[in-house]
Amino acid sequence: MSFNIPKNVPAFSNPQRQLEDHFWPSSGTATSRASTFKSKVGGLIQHSDKNSLPMYKDKPADFYAPRRRSPFRTKRIMMLITALVLTGIWFFAPGLDDHKERAREKVGGLGWLKKDVKAKSKADWRKRQDRVVEAFELSWDAYSRYAWGYDEFHPIAKTGRNMAPKSGVGWIIVDALDTMMIMNLTSRLTHARDWISHSLTWDQDQDVNTFETTIRTLGGLLAAHYLSTEFPDMAPIAEDDVGTPGEDLYLEKAKDLADRLLAAFDSESGVPFASVNIGTGKGIPSHADGGSSSTAEATTLQLEFKYLAKLTGEKLYWDKVEKVMQVVDDNRAKDGLVPIYINPNKGEFYGNNIRLGSRGDSYYEYLIKQYLQTNRQEPIYGAMWAESLRGIRKHLVTYTQPSGFTIIGERPNGLGGELSPKMDHLVCFLPGTIALATTGGLTEAEARRLPTWNKQKDADMKLARELMQTCWGMYKYMATGLAPEITYFKIADPPLPESAPHSPPSTFDPATDAPWRQDFEVKPMDSHNLQRPETVESLFYMWRITGDVQYREWGWEMFKSFMNYTAVEDGGGFTSLGNANVIPPVRRDNMESFWLAETLKYFYLLFGPDDVLPLDKIVLNTEAHPLPRFDMGKLFSTGWKRKARDH
Repeated sequence: MSFNIPKNVPAFSNPQRQLEDHFWPSSGTATSRASTFKSKVGGLIQHSDKNSLPMYKDKPADFYAPRRRSPFRTKRIMMLITALVLTGIWFFAPGLDDHKERAREKVGGLGWLKKDVKAKSKADWRKRQDRVVEAFELSWDAYSRYAWGYDEFHPIAKTGRNMAPKSGVGWIIVDALDTMMIMNLTSRLTHARDWISHSLTWDQDQDVNTFETTIRTLGGLLAAHYLSTEFPDMAPIAEDDVGTPGEDLYLEKAKDLADRLLAAFDSESGVPFASVNIGTGKGIPSHADGGSSSTAEATTLQLEFKYLAKLTGEKLYWDKVEKVMQVVDDNRAKDGLVPIYINPNKGEFYGNNIRLGSRGDSYYEYLIKQYLQTNRQEPIYGAMWAESLRGIRKHLVTYTQPSGFTIIGERPNGLGGELSPKMDHLVCFLPGTIALATTGGLTEAEARRLPTWNKQKDADMKLARELMQTCWGMYKYMATGLAPEITYFKIADPPLPESAPHSPPSTFDPATDAPWRQDFEVKPMDSHNLQRPETVESLFYMWRITGDVQYREWGWEMFKSFMNYTAVEDGGGFTSLGNANVIPPVRRDNMESFWLAETLKYFYLLFGPDDVLPLDKIVLNTEAHPLPRFDMGKLFSTGWKRKARDH
């Protein structure tokens, strides 16, 4: 088919491996269009004098380079027959695990970005899932070539930077481990594991953020341990086998890191300091906000440390993070809505700012996930979640004008202050989390058959659907189809209550003067896109739980926008954007670690079979690292009770 030039395609220049060659094949058709390439992209992309390909995110579809025609017709026929037989076995073989590594259909250029049609079968979604694997491989290989071992990767400059002087802290490599396992990328995983075994050390005089290091690095190691032991056929590596010296590599690294992070909890109240020096073992207060810690950061350590306690039998890990929950809750925040800062020594909230965006978001996420992690054996967290969701409805939910979209606002001056119609992209974790809380990870159809289903659960699912639509609108509003970091909305004065009637449009009219666009406002300083995962995360949950294919289709459209507008020329992979509301977009020259750990993982799971990481068996931490649900047993219990409320 003809080669369609994408809107923002990398250069066909950088030397690549055979794997990439079949994603950007140098077919005759592509060559015939080469003379028009520069004019189509306005000279934006520069070519080098090397003969090879770009990288996008990583992975071409087919593993086989073009072959020369054989002079022997019989050989050609036999090869064709063999290929057809093998393809038939792969495609129709019963019991074949869909997520296992397999040869993928040759992409044949980038025409699929414009010629793509709705998926109509399981095979079509399998092909879409393959595109995501291609994207991951291209991203990972760019990092491997230009910044291996570094904590940061700048794909345009093709450089890296470490956060620590010795070896870095494994920011990107560890964060991506379980994604490679789930995608069955054994050779890349082997390379990463070897680096962890021989190069990664925590014995460094280095300050690290307590929260980020826990969710990315500790969470990544624990998830890698879980998947490699419970699902050994996922990217199998012999060094991980039972009885081998490296059997517990991930767990040993995790425990060493956790022991160093414990120093962060040495405050007067037990609320962790914002940072900790992993070499000296000293907690470090924030240099801003009166030394206060972020409430979300202090309360988004629990899944990781509780699972480590379960694995090791060391109750100290459990007790440290449980104490934090008690201190926070003892402040008796009205209607379960907590200010975004807390003083680690006093154990008291600092300021009145209440929001579900930055510094507030994952506090609420981890309430319901703690409840599910221990198989609902700690009802205290289920009660806290329910109280908070009622508070969100009462104080933060309102509707836009003129179209009536549902939004979650902010109360920067406390619950007695005005509602700000500002919504961070981070808030888009909420629709999926509400759906997860409503069904417990079961499908909606299964949950509705249970005697516990009621009108409140109906209302919660309705709220989840409406918020999901609003988050998708953030993408549809932008020129690139990629959401901004922050969106403002037009609302009534005073804001409409959650009970107000509203009827938003069911679709987003693409016309530039469509009425729905009046509801949205993106300020120039907020138009950047950081490759964030929250919306595709919620699309994944909404698809798994409701079975509504529109969530998959929205995800596919979003994925194509990432492919069109964030690819870097000369084999650089993909980058975040400085302005996603102009074409071509302004680029930031940074690949976030969560692009590999979360965003691409959620796309992969969204387009794949539901039996990979079933939601009623696992919890995903806030960095998308899967951890198992477990029973508490005799060693662990909820060691605190809630104080009485005045409201």
